[in-house]
Amino acid sequence: MRVNRRTFLKQATICGMMLSSNAVLTTGCSLREPPQPPVNIDVHHHIVPPVYKSALAKIGITSFGGLPFPTWNAQKTLDVMDLRGIATAITSISSPGIYFGDKQFAIDLARQCNEFSANLISDHETRFGGFAVLPLPDIDAALKELEYALDILKLDGVVLYSNVAGFYVGTSEFDELYAELNRRKAIVFIHPTVPAQDKFPAMDIPPSIMEFVFDTTRAIANLIVNKTIKRYPDIRFIVAHGGGTAPYIAWRISLLDYLLYTDTINDLKSLYYDTALSASPYALRSLQELVAPAHILFGSDYPFAPEMAISLTIYGLNSFDGFDEKELSEINRENALDLFPQFV
Repeated sequence: MRVNRRTFLKQATICGMMLSSNAVLTTGCSLREPPQPPVNIDVHHHIVPPVYKSALAKIGITSFGGLPFPTWNAQKTLDVMDLRGIATAITSISSPGIYFGDKQFAIDLARQCNEFSANLISDHETRFGGFAVLPLPDIDAALKELEYALDILKLDGVVLYSNVAGFYVGTSEFDELYAELNRRKAIVFIHPTVPAQDKFPAMDIPPSIMEFVFDTTRAIANLIVNKTIKRYPDIRFIVAHGGGTAPYIAWRISLLDYLLYTDTINDLKSLYYDTALSASPYALRSLQELVAPAHILFGSDYPFAPEMAISLTIYGLNSFDGFDEKELSEINRENALDLFPQFV
């Protein structure tokens, strides 16, 4: 879906007005200031390697989700992390990912991106971790890259997109990969994308606003329906953006239990959920009703969500009356350390 210039400028203006009207955010203040030195662990934090941006530009992709790819560099990222109290960022390649119909293109780009991530970690050992990107839907290539990324590069887990070429997370076609991830007790970060072939209604709204959360929900439902969570219990799944709409419609999804003998609520409770672009009382209240605070993780979505959006996330968490100081500390750091103890 393309967003015309007028629409983009209108949306940017509205966002700017919303941010500038909030004196709490524009002054960088909140009810609880970001800690010094930084302590938060950000599990939803993207990199845009030059090799990635260049490779996609060569095939005509310079934007996604209705907005152009952001400018990214390591030093600017570290400056933002320091300013916003983020000690460590577990980085990933965001959607649209690396597969665009050419398997070899995906294989080569996965290797380049994963090596870039490993070098970033090597240069800044305590500040960055990394989720490996895999060249799905080629299972053999994905398994090979998984082995290289985790055993040689020592990355911290993998990122899977809600769907690749229409194959949703949880699809039985990827069972061999899930079995290996389960054997490794791997951490899998599920990041949304758009439905295959842009099969969603044409509206004057960037797909990143609504389609991303809907596609996350589809992926979660597919994990439940295919019993992937039950069959591979040692995979630790983190889902982006507070689980999309899954917490809000959890009971409705659970109606499948009577038809398919699924275990919806317990499956949903077993997942981890990040706070990226979801730290508002509307989303947090629903998420809090579904899962314990121990399964909520700080996420920023930087740089696709700009620095001011991190302020919104921090402010939203700090001002939410459903978490006490201990629970907030756990969400910001301790829960992530249970998954990534190497960053203690």
